[in-house]
Amino acid sequence: MSLTRNALSLFSTCEISDALIKLGIPHGGHIPDINRICLEAPKNKSICGPAFTVQMVLTSDKSAPKLENHFVDQAEAGAVMVIDAPPHAKNAVWGGLMTAGAQARGVFGVIISGRCRDLAEHDAAGFAVFARGHSTLGQSPFTRPSAVNVPLTIRPQPFDSELLPVTIEPGDMMVADADGVVCVPELLVEDVVEMAKKGREVDERCKRDIEAGFGVQATFKKHRGK
Repeated sequence: MSLTRNALSLFSTCEISDALIKLGIPHGGHIPDINRICLEAPKNKSICGPAFTVQMVLTSDKSAPKLENHFVDQAEAGAVMVIDAPPHAKNAVWGGLMTAGAQARGVFGVIISGRCRDLAEHDAAGFAVFARGHSTLGQSPFTRPSAVNVPLTIRPQPFDSELLPVTIEPGDMMVADADGVVCVPELLVEDVVEMAKKGREVDERCKRDIEAGFGVQATFKKHRGK
């Protein structure tokens, strides 16, 4: 897994999305509107690792299962935690104490389809937090974790978006940087790495010609065929 992560981490989320599109994944693995919250981290800091998934539900949902142990305590070292919160919830599902617990377990970062809080604590810890937004409200009494290591289907918000939902399976590779968040299906990682290498080579040739004054249109036609 470390070799896989190291190879994939050499590429930006943009390069990875381009590779997934070329491989026939229509959404390019992109999970829209989730951005880096930890503002004090280096601008080029990214995270890459297998998904440890967490499904949150509204506390009012009495039919959903309940966890016996805290979800942070179940994460493995080297994982990227991915949390799916109810889309209309305005409370945070991640705070400073969870960052402390995750760091102690060797978790690389957290990606939240929802909100977080305690931004200064994440900044001070240098822990990578990606979320849709933030809130002063904590998890209780609004939401609660219901399941871990289950498939998550994250839909674009608002729901009338033309983008397709992204399903994240436990163990899928998550990559997040300043440009956004992408999910790479575990079975496609090697193909994505090879396709991203080719894409980077083409882009480097394009850049050299454009900087030499050959023009964008002519350069794209020469190296990209369009």
